[in-house]
Amino acid sequence: MTPPLEPGHPWHALACAPARDAAAVSSGSLQWEVDGAHWPHRETSRFVNAGGRQWHVQRMGAGPVLLLLHGTGSSTHSFRALAPLLAAHFTVIAPDLPGHAFTQGTDDAGAGLPGMARGLAQLLRVLDVRPVVAVGHSAGAAILARMCLDGRIAPALVVSLNGALLPWRGIAGHVFRPLAQILAATPFAHRLFARRAADRAAVERLIAGTGSRLDREGVDLYARLTRNPGHVAGALRMMAAWDLVPLARDLPRLSQPLVLVAGSRDATVPPDQARDVAALLPSARIVPLPGLGHLAHEEAPDTVAALLLDLACHATGRAHT
Repeated sequence: MTPPLEPGHPWHALACAPARDAAAVSSGSLQWEVDGAHWPHRETSRFVNAGGRQWHVQRMGAGPVLLLLHGTGSSTHSFRALAPLLAAHFTVIAPDLPGHAFTQGTDDAGAGLPGMARGLAQLLRVLDVRPVVAVGHSAGAAILARMCLDGRIAPALVVSLNGALLPWRGIAGHVFRPLAQILAATPFAHRLFARRAADRAAVERLIAGTGSRLDREGVDLYARLTRNPGHVAGALRMMAAWDLVPLARDLPRLSQPLVLVAGSRDATVPPDQARDVAALLPSARIVPLPGLGHLAHEEAPDTVAALLLDLACHATGRAHT
């Protein structure tokens, strides 16, 4: 997820929820042997040192490499149902972004879009993989576009799942980043957010505010993340450093084929943003997902997997059944 914090947005609801007992809140960062004991697809996880930090990466399947990037505030768990479906045809690589879940954090420079793109490129070099297909959800799509524009990856296809590729419009565009910067710089702000997330109802409201409906496991996993101060601090730092103006300026020179998958119920990134992106990059293709929200790939993994496999196999010349 890539949430601004203005009134009416899901993270605003979380910020305004009643704080719960601090004993219900994890301290520090997520711990693999405790918080990851029952993590989805734990058997595919590995820890890799690259670019001065330790990354949590999940790898499954065989064949050409398909890179999956989650959005702000999320983790590899977001692809728990989607990744195995894609792994039947591709080698799926899915990392936690810096400061998220089980990947170590970064400084302010590394938390911005260029820094994230640079860090992911360093990870891919250590893994010695070259994605032929790159799929990014929300802010993950922006990272992939930046990596392509900077010559760090050259996939045959980039797919944006409800991608946050353009700056916020109107008041939100002027308020979001400064507010995130204030929160990221405020001592204990991340702990306050984590305490409020100990209220499960607040997390349910956060998810409902994206326009998506998740099962109990999905809500539980987001609750585990959002009640951890280390994860919240990483997400706030990323939001504080995020600047999509240069990306919007550079998008017209993106040479890789871009498919914009847009959920009609997305309440986080308005689906009409896909049309705005296509206006900047006429070669981009828009694929609507009727009835699905910002977390469409978690709501309907079979539908999204079938779409991605069709797009990916067409782009790479591979057949699938």
